[in-house]
Amino acid sequence: MSYDDVEIEDMEWNEELQAYTYPCPCGDLFQVTKDELRLGEEIARCPSCSLYITVVYNVEDFLGDTDQKNKNLDPPKQQPVAVA
Repeated sequence: MSYDDVEIEDMEWNEELQAYTYPCPCGDLFQVTKDELRLGEEIARCPSCSLYITVVYNVEDFLGDTDQKNKNLDPPKQQPVAVA
């Protein structure tokens, strides 16, 4: 069972950890990355204890970043070649 349900808006983005964080009662921080959120993960875990929280968010808000990355990974379109 989750320690608490926390809205993503109540979490803070930590540039150093590259994760959304929220204070844990043990003194550390619950953490969840953008990649985990894009995959539908809704659990933020504390690395120092066994507690975790459920993150309440809209997964669609995080899908746009992935689409942008995937556009850069598309192979180039094949060009027609003239054969003599």
